Amino acid sequence: MTLWWVSHRLWRHRVTGLVVTLAVTLLLMLLATHSLQPLSQKPGLEKRIEHEKALVRPKATSPPHKEERSRRRDGGEAITTAASTEDPEDPTVSTTDGMRRPPPPVVFLKTHKTGSSTVQNLLFRLGEREKATFAFPYYTYQFSYPARFRPEFVDELPEGSSQFDILCSHMRLDMTQLQKVMPPNAVYVTLLRDPLRTFEAVFNYYTSAVPAFAKAQKAANVANRAAAAAGVLKRKSALTVFLENPDAYFDPGNLEDGLAKNPMCFDMGLNSRQWNRSWPADLARLEDEFHLVMIAEHFDESLVLLGALLGVPLEELVYVRLNVRSVLSVAALDQAGKERLSAWNSLDALLYDFFLQLFWEKAEMYGRVRLSREVALLRKATERARKMCVAREGVAPAELEDLVRPWQTDTATVMGYQLRANLSQREQGFCVRLVLPELQYHSHLYFQQYGRDMRSVPTN
Repeated sequence: MTLWWVSHRLWRHRVTGLVVTLAVTLLLMLLATHSLQPLSQKPGLEKRIEHEKALVRPKATSPPHKEERSRRRDGGEAITTAASTEDPEDPTVSTTDGMRRPPPPVVFLKTHKTGSSTVQNLLFRLGEREKATFAFPYYTYQFSYPARFRPEFVDELPEGSSQFDILCSHMRLDMTQLQKVMPPNAVYVTLLRDPLRTFEAVFNYYTSAVPAFAKAQKAANVANRAAAAAGVLKRKSALTVFLENPDAYFDPGNLEDGLAKNPMCFDMGLNSRQWNRSWPADLARLEDEFHLVMIAEHFDESLVLLGALLGVPLEELVYVRLNVRSVLSVAALDQAGKERLSAWNSLDALLYDFFLQLFWEKAEMYGRVRLSREVALLRKATERARKMCVAREGVAPAELEDLVRPWQTDTATVMGYQLRANLSQREQGFCVRLVLPELQYHSHLYFQQYGRDMRSVPTN
């Protein structure tokens, strides 16, 4: 009887049982399928990733005028771009890094004639890909140099942005004031170069702009004319004349002469005139404030350490050297001239030697074998990018289109790059940016961010 009753009840509820069984089976199948999906394909994960990104660094909303903003506003050509900020499609960047967090805010102290334009271009490209908010100068391309940095030198925060993400234009450092502008989690980076090569480059690039150098140029012209009248054919360069008696031309009270002695110290906000008792403490403070001081003579190693610091893969660190002078614009110095130059810039030598030692300490912490391996990978990636993009390097400015022609000074010829023909739209978007000089790229990004031209410095 009992068995019959149980069988009868099961038969009456057979449909319900079947439905329940099917539902449980279906639920188990869905759970199993879900667990096998890649993380990047799980429903709702993209929203969670974007939420986490927003917590790390809130993104700027699209600025006014969402149409293409690559048109040069100063009469030059457009930056043709499939690699716009909406969809960069950078051919050297992996598309499989959707889980990568955005880099932290970064401050790059752009020092003069150290190779800093190359690093700036890399940060411009990184910021454009990440839709970063740039801290641009209120006027033109520099933060009211040579005055010490102040927050009022920075243009306003764009509508929809909660913070600045990248600052990488020329300034004279005042860290206390700079920290009022950038987020507390910002990474601070700069670049130093052998003082002898730095000062030679500064002198010959800014001969007309720095009063002390201009005075030496006039003195050299007078001396050379007198020598020619006397039948002496050998000419003295303005740099040689300056180094023979620098105190005769240098005015320590004139900020416009800041680059005329220990230019790297001047950019770093140090006392660049003479050593004093605060120097050891000042160096220790800079050591604490900067996460990485790159070294131009070890540029690829520096980029690997920078990439690790920012969480940027090696393929996004490819570069070509920008703002490179013609060999005819580089002054040759004899041994006596080199010794005078080193003595005149002894504080730059102290600064450089101090951070060179720290650089190799960081390299040891990173691992020399690992560093060498990744430098080799970076060089291979860079060579691939150059072969893809560059038809000719070291091209005279007269042969270059406006878009890729570097700014020229009165006393130095700056060479550029000719791109390959028949690049795809995607390749062209990347390659143009790779070789784009500072002023053109700055103008493009500024207009893209604000929807207007940069302001000129008032003349009154």
